[in-house]
Amino acid sequence: MSSKKLKPSSREKMCRKKSEKKVRLEHDFAGIKAGQMMFVATPQIVDNYIRKIPFGETRTIQAMRNRLARQHHCDAACPVSTSIFIRMSAEAALEDLADGLPESEVAPFWRLLNAEDKISKRLNIDPEWISTRRALEAKA
Repeated sequence: MSSKKLKPSSREKMCRKKSEKKVRLEHDFAGIKAGQMMFVATPQIVDNYIRKIPFGETRTIQAMRNRLARQHHCDAACPVSTSIFIRMSAEAALEDLADGLPESEVAPFWRLLNAEDKISKRLNIDPEWISTRRALEAKA
């Protein structure tokens, strides 16, 4: 009998303690120039940002990265880790919704992601679900 490890849920991944970092880049990376200071967030920082987007409003990933970088006195926020943490937050929210939590109690990732974002296409939902949520909030 094999003892396969169960893959951790997104909620479990969100709870892992990670530390934010500031890194002075030695080489250009993902549109960030060598010598610039890059902020590497944590899943909790990204999730908190998403939870603070008001009902009926939307943000862009780039605007979030810019704001996080400014708040932490850096030139840019890491696009790679930020995208990973957005997806983790969205997947945890979807798990919570599947378990019956109301939308008001989960991270409203649909206010940050749109149906065309690469991250949206990797989620276990039809990306149009995001468009529907945005339209419903815009009408309310």
